[in-house]
Amino acid sequence: MTDASTKRSELIDKLADHMLAEGLLNASLRPLAKAVGTSDRMLLYYFKDKDTLIEAVLERIAARITIILEQSAAPEPVPLDVLAPMLIESMKSDLFWPYLRLWLETAALAAGGDPLYRAIGERIGRGFVAWGASQLLAEDEVARQRDAARLLVQVEGSVLLRSLGLEDVVDRAQTK
Repeated sequence: MTDASTKRSELIDKLADHMLAEGLLNASLRPLAKAVGTSDRMLLYYFKDKDTLIEAVLERIAARITIILEQSAAPEPVPLDVLAPMLIESMKSDLFWPYLRLWLETAALAAGGDPLYRAIGERIGRGFVAWGASQLLAEDEVARQRDAARLLVQVEGSVLLRSLGLEDVVDRAQTK
C-alpha cells in the first residue's frame, strides 16, 4: 500500500470507530474530521466527497461485523431452525449492538428515500444473505437461498423489535 492508501485506510478505521460510537446523526464532514483529528479539507483529499467517505466507512463496518459473524459461526452448516435462534441470541450481546444500531440508522435513511443509504444497505443486506447461505444446511441450492432470505428476515425482525423494547416478543417467538 502507498502512504496515501495507508492513511486513507487508517482514517476509515477511525471513522468507523467514531460512527459505531456516535451513529450517523452527526455524519457531516466537519464533525467527522474533528472526531479523527484532521480537517474537512484533508478528508476530501482522501475521499472524493462525503458520500464516498460514508460508503467506505459503512463498508468497513460491514467487513468488521462479518469477521465477528465468522468467529461465531458453526463449524459445519446447520439448518435454519438451528442457525436463526443461535444468531438472534448472539445479537443480543453488547458486542453486536453498535453495529445493529448503525444498521437501523442506515435502514431509516434508506426508507426516507436517500439513494446512498439504500444502495449501501442493499449491498450489506445481500452480503448477509450470502453469508447466511454459506452457513446453512439445506436440501438443495434453491432451499439454501430461500432459508438465507428467511434468516435475514428473522434476524432483522428481531433487531427492529429489540430496538423498540420488545425483547420479550423476540424471546417468545424463539420458544418451541
